[in-house]
Amino acid sequence: MFARRFSLTHDARITLALSLAGFACFMLLYGTQPLLPQLTAAFAVTPGQASLSVTAGTGLVALLLIPLSLIADRYGREQLIRVGLLGAGLFSLASAWAPDFWLLVLARAGLGICVAGVPAAAMAYLGEELPVGERARAMGLYIGANALGGMAGRLVAATVSDWCGSWHVGLSAVSLIGLLGALVCWRLLLPARNFEPRSLQIGPLFTDIRRIYADPGLPWLFCTAFVGMGTLVGLYNFLPFLLSQAPYDLSPSLIGSVFLLYAVGSYSSAWAGRQVARHGRPRIMLAMAVLMTAGIAITLAPPLWLIIAGLALYTFGFFAVHTVASAWVGHRAGARRGFVSALYLSSYYLGGSVIGSATGWAWSHAGWPGVIAAMLGCALAVCGLALILRRLPAD
Repeated sequence: MFARRFSLTHDARITLALSLAGFACFMLLYGTQPLLPQLTAAFAVTPGQASLSVTAGTGLVALLLIPLSLIADRYGREQLIRVGLLGAGLFSLASAWAPDFWLLVLARAGLGICVAGVPAAAMAYLGEELPVGERARAMGLYIGANALGGMAGRLVAATVSDWCGSWHVGLSAVSLIGLLGALVCWRLLLPARNFEPRSLQIGPLFTDIRRIYADPGLPWLFCTAFVGMGTLVGLYNFLPFLLSQAPYDLSPSLIGSVFLLYAVGSYSSAWAGRQVARHGRPRIMLAMAVLMTAGIAITLAPPLWLIIAGLALYTFGFFAVHTVASAWVGHRAGARRGFVSALYLSSYYLGGSVIGSATGWAWSHAGWPGVIAAMLGCALAVCGLALILRRLPAD
């Protein structure tokens, strides 16, 4: 009904449906991030333990992306996207009212299981169903929607919990909005026209794996995803702890407003998708990797306005790098598009889970300077990977 009323074209309907899927996924997956100080107080756990409410979900996404992508390669994409989004919303709602911290972590892990099938299926669906000339733009819009979803989830959770004095209500609000997005996506998503089932037999699968890792670019792109996402989760996981302490002493709603910077990431994703056609993938990726590194360094300055400015630069650079890398993976994937997308995204979420949790050690031992030192190391690694990828032959 929605698509007919507004006369959406086939390509626009696909882009809108999958953008909604990305929006809902990131809204649900990171809804607890601005609430970490409140969870620490409510359940008497350490900041590192509280971060498990984020990394339990991202870790399960990383572990299950590959097996679920193989199922999607064999049986199709649409149902995995639909059922995954709906289940994620329900698990998020359950986590909002968990009476015990470890039950909350278990519910967030269930959310991660449901989300796991969505991103790889969505990226493969975009690559199969849209014309070549539309893919980079659509991927930019999809990743931009991811950024908006992450921003909205964090902002809603923080603001509502501050207004109501309850993190339960804040997380419930995020869950209900995510469920609404899942239902609209369910209605909009079209049956695939170009899907071709792939075999699940071991022999052909290992042949494909050897081909993927023999590719001169794909393994480096997977590494870029791992390290890059680690910086995003590491910075934004421990930012609420910094801003809730002296000399800033910001309220939860003001801390949540900092996540409006994700709008910068949404813009940069769409911008990067357009710039690739003009300047090429290698040049844009390297420039944006340098920008995200500079942004991280600036956040070490004590004034709040410089922290915000540095985060804005970092966020612009990170989402541009992710957009370029995602489209590059789709370009090099070949017939196993869903599987290759899953390998990339598994690296992405695994980096967020591993590096994001490990950053808790840096925070506990050296505070914000320790976090920034760790993140700068990761960002410099992204710059090095971008230099390696520049050596690829033009394609």
